[in-house]
Amino acid sequence: MMQTWFECKVKYQKVDDNGKERMVTENFLLDAVSFTDAEARIIAMMQTMVRGEFTVTDIRKSKVAEVFPYEAGEWWYRCTINLVAIDEEAGKEKKLRTIYLVQADEVREALDRLEESLSFLIVPYVVSSLAVSTIADVFPYVPGEQIPPVRMPFATPGLGEEEEI
Repeated sequence: MMQTWFECKVKYQKVDDNGKERMVTENFLLDAVSFTDAEARIIAMMQTMVRGEFTVTDIRKSKVAEVFPYEAGEWWYRCTINLVAIDEEAGKEKKLRTIYLVQADEVREALDRLEESLSFLIVPYVVSSLAVSTIADVFPYVPGEQIPPVRMPFATPGLGEEEEI
């Protein structure tokens, strides 16, 4: 099954290292079947992670082909590779650009993990870029995972309570 990754930007109050609250906008990557599913999943995830209000400011399809998570790794590295394929009809080489995310602590470790994760490839490839990404966290799809109901503060006449939707 092909995964469709969505990048979601979320703006919320975060406590920094000095203990001060400040407004931040962070990017999250999640696997979803549609924009609606992506919005529902990011809202549900943020409700468990953030105290207070938050705003989903942007959702867009990501160009990331695959994610390689590792237990040990603080940063997500965006790795771009160029695959070399031969177009037999035209008789020319064709470069295909593919983007991966790899979790690691440093650039060298990210490169090693990328090469390990791509060891199944039989076509030659070149790593054209490798840099720390702006992705704060990744939420892959987990089969059987239930999205908790989204709690929205809707005022119901006479009740004044939150309502599940």
